[in-house]
Amino acid sequence: MAAFEYSALDDRGKQQKGVLEADSIRQVRQLLRDKGLAPLAVEPASQRSKTLSLQGFNRKLTGLDQVLFTRQLATLINAGLPIEEALRAVAQQSEKRHVSSLIMAVRSRVLEGYSIAAALAEFPTSFGQLYVSTVAAGEQSGFLDKVLENLADYLERRFESRRNVEMALFYPALILVAALLMIGGLMVYVVPGIVEMFDQMDQNLPLMTQILISVSSFSRDYWWLMLLVAVAAVFTVRWLLQNPALRLAWDERKLSMPLFGRISRLNNAARYASTLSILGSSGVPLVDAMNIAGDVVSNTWLRRKLADATVKVSEGGSLRNALEGVSVFPPMFLHMVASGEASGELDTMLERISKYQQDELERLVTTLVKLFEPTMLLGMGALVMMIVAAILVPILSINQTI
Repeated sequence: MAAFEYSALDDRGKQQKGVLEADSIRQVRQLLRDKGLAPLAVEPASQRSKTLSLQGFNRKLTGLDQVLFTRQLATLINAGLPIEEALRAVAQQSEKRHVSSLIMAVRSRVLEGYSIAAALAEFPTSFGQLYVSTVAAGEQSGFLDKVLENLADYLERRFESRRNVEMALFYPALILVAALLMIGGLMVYVVPGIVEMFDQMDQNLPLMTQILISVSSFSRDYWWLMLLVAVAAVFTVRWLLQNPALRLAWDERKLSMPLFGRISRLNNAARYASTLSILGSSGVPLVDAMNIAGDVVSNTWLRRKLADATVKVSEGGSLRNALEGVSVFPPMFLHMVASGEASGELDTMLERISKYQQDELERLVTTLVKLFEPTMLLGMGALVMMIVAAILVPILSINQTI
């Protein structure tokens, strides 16, 4: 059987959408008629996902959806359910139609004779190479439920870490937007009224007030130009970074920046170590795990250096010596890798390295956010004070003259 997405009209003329399993589109239409529905459109769920993806619709599972899917699938397989029944149960429990449709499409592939890893690989936007390789290793070892549990733990840690950073940045971002809106409102709506009053008095204005009037007039008359320049700058930077040589040079430069470079190094080190850990504990050979982990790293320059390190390990070198040649990972990282290799517990040590690097990253981001909040408030306060002073000084001068 295969999974099909359908849209149909009920007896009240209301459109219904869902997913059904059947042998053919004709059978789906007949099942819908048996339920009193008038079918409008029926197509295979997998084809539907690919079509919408080509049209630009995002059918990718979110981080939380991926965690829930992996955890539920591991629990059901551990309870003894066949894979196809476990996939059906997970699809039925999902409240999101596109998630249910995606899981049913995976199930239809399994029913066609695909392995679960090969079925997941049909949907690369939702299940990346790390996910597919881990599941494949679990199938080959016969411990798919345990591997899925480890994968769910890894995905959950990664999701929680990302959410913690996002939540830490939310409040200062909100304050920054509110402050910019307030200052923009003053410049566009309040200052022009004051300017008209000054023009009627025909008085010589202080330099600060003249600058404020010029900025206000420019903002009011050419706000569209400012917006256009900002959008053009964003698209220009993105276009430039699509050039491989420029992107490589920029990524190399990022790693050497005083503060941003440390954040980038910690983030990439945590991702690389956690990926090696989950793949190694799932039974993936070290060289294959390094190839996959290198692709997980976002920095292109570091990705190239890690590819060179993978070649050294494939030639018989140790992981510690290979990573030392990358010249990015901190000494503690390298010492713990060497300890893991010597003790034969490399996977466990890599997991500890990942946790340490991620905790350090979160502490650094939290500290920066706490420093940024008062600094931003002081800066915005000083800017508002300058605007108020530029308005009050000529008014006080006029009063003294009178």
